[in-house]
Amino acid sequence: MRILVIGTGGREHAIVTKLATDSEVSELHAAPGSAAMAGQATVHPELQDASDPDQVVELAQQVAADLAVVGPEAPLVAGVADALRAAGFAVFGPGKEAAQIEGSKAFAKDVMAAAGVNTARAEHLAPGASAEEIDAALDRFGPHFVVKDDGLAGGKGVVVTDDRAEAIEHVQAVHAAGNPVLLESFLSGPEISLFCLVDGEDVVPLLPAQDHKRAHDNDAGPNTGGMGAYAPLPWLPEGGVQRIVDEVCRPVAQEMARRGTPYSGLLYAGLAWGEDGPAVVEFNCRFGDPETQAVLSLLKSSLAEALYATATGKLAELAPLEWEDAFAVMVVLAAGGYPASPRKGDALTGAALDDASRVLHAGTRKEGDTYYSAGGRVLGVVGKGESIDAARAAVYEVLDGIELPGGFYRTDIAKKAAAGEIRV
Repeated sequence: MRILVIGTGGREHAIVTKLATDSEVSELHAAPGSAAMAGQATVHPELQDASDPDQVVELAQQVAADLAVVGPEAPLVAGVADALRAAGFAVFGPGKEAAQIEGSKAFAKDVMAAAGVNTARAEHLAPGASAEEIDAALDRFGPHFVVKDDGLAGGKGVVVTDDRAEAIEHVQAVHAAGNPVLLESFLSGPEISLFCLVDGEDVVPLLPAQDHKRAHDNDAGPNTGGMGAYAPLPWLPEGGVQRIVDEVCRPVAQEMARRGTPYSGLLYAGLAWGEDGPAVVEFNCRFGDPETQAVLSLLKSSLAEALYATATGKLAELAPLEWEDAFAVMVVLAAGGYPASPRKGDALTGAALDDASRVLHAGTRKEGDTYYSAGGRVLGVVGKGESIDAARAAVYEVLDGIELPGGFYRTDIAKKAAAGEIRV
């Protein structure tokens, strides 16, 4: 089949890399794509705005796509999947209304309340709230404050802090941008990312993973879009994935269908597993980054078949997914100054830069034979092994061979899991 992947980042590079070796794929296109994807797919840098439905539909028609895979959240929230479906294409990705599960955290809370899904207590603060109203709202939360931008923020719109002044500052910054704020109660317990293929009320989980959001070792520094991930989770209780499906993902899918906006695509549940089991931190309407790079590296089944079955309403007929009996650890190489003000334009060196089985490009451009940094999260490096320790050794060996002036990465991705220090 001919597949068109929309997006440019590390998540899309991971999807393209898996599809490029899939026997079901006869032709692979990426738009706008990246220089790193050019060896695996036909890239289309002429797509100037991936969130413009008309541009995406025109390109899909040009390449005669049998399947369109929409990677990032912004095009989904903008209705790109709806436009593609209206033009007759099979699409992996939810429509605009269903994508509000990520586009509006208040909408997601409403869906969870109706579905009876365990989540944090929340309160909405609209722009224009006075200092007194903000203070009063914060009094109802704490001592751990969770302040979220109620919109798309690329994974960086959340502040979790014990510092009241920092919480107020983030509320004011979000309001200054014209966006509402969601205050939430703090959820304790280790975090879990679970991706599920969803086709109406049919739900098929992928491997569970864990993201590392803070910029620096020992969970220090600001929240980022994610500095690394690993999969699967050796500490998750037996039956844990099924419990998340039964208590979270399937009830949400059923509620979306009941509302007349059935979900089709990838539903990403971000959860904390506390004393009462799993509770939802957030939902995303697409594959997560950086977890995708780790999870897909372990998939043995055809990704094309799974995405196409989801897109065409035949997920219930899909054979059980098969996975490598191994662990994968992914570590982000970030540009100096990330996330606040990342450096750009620095040259990358390293023998593994064109080895997509180990190095996935999230924010690079290429001139001649040289890659340069072009974003905050520059590379995602993946290592696999029979144990988490072996996977960690593999990923850091590759990172040791890559140079980026001013660049940095966390040295403790999956370290606590390897040491058996995570428990539920």
